[in-house]
Amino acid sequence: MIARIFLALVLALPMAVGAQVAAPAAAPAATPGPTPDVLIRQSAQEMLKDIDANRAVYRKDPDKVRALVDRVLLPHFDTDYSARLVLGKHWRTASAEQRKRFVDAFYKSLLRNYGAALTDFTADRLIFLPFKGDPASDQATVRTEVRRDNGARVPVNYSLHRTAQGWKAWDVTIEGISYVRNFRADFATEIDQKGLDEVITRLEVDLAKPAESRPASSRPGGI
Repeated sequence: MIARIFLALVLALPMAVGAQVAAPAAAPAATPGPTPDVLIRQSAQEMLKDIDANRAVYRKDPDKVRALVDRVLLPHFDTDYSARLVLGKHWRTASAEQRKRFVDAFYKSLLRNYGAALTDFTADRLIFLPFKGDPASDQATVRTEVRRDNGARVPVNYSLHRTAQGWKAWDVTIEGISYVRNFRADFATEIDQKGLDEVITRLEVDLAKPAESRPASSRPGGI
């Protein structure tokens, strides 16, 4: 499924259908580093080039994909901001320790469940569309398309905001579906029923199990 492949490319970007997501806070006007379109393009190309050169290694040991994602993609994703949106109202009442545990467990869960999908992804499937962002804006959308095996193209848009460390991505929308919003809805229901501590513990316990022993229902967002 194309969504699973791109969840791996996005990895730390959560969600909630129908929920209202607050706009990123304004950041300094002068932002170091590349523009949003160049940032996404360079990161994706670097990662896919490495995968293409070492595909057999990654297929044999999918855990090695995590190190690649950590090095190439993670520095350009605002995982804390995304996690805050995923937790919504629960972020405000969570302790610093709970926030840290949730961000870490959620990110690792995404990597474990979807990282292996990257081993089958090739650079020729990714198509970058002309960037239409406003250089003066603190927000940007980088539009891409992913080519399916049958030739059909799937729209994949990255949402970024300007930070003191440069542009960072915080959401991805695939075929019109925001994954921040989707995960937010799923986690909100579970947290309301069980409490935040139990949800975090469930993610952490799940990560400790062998991958083949975990049911599909234990995946983040039920995907």
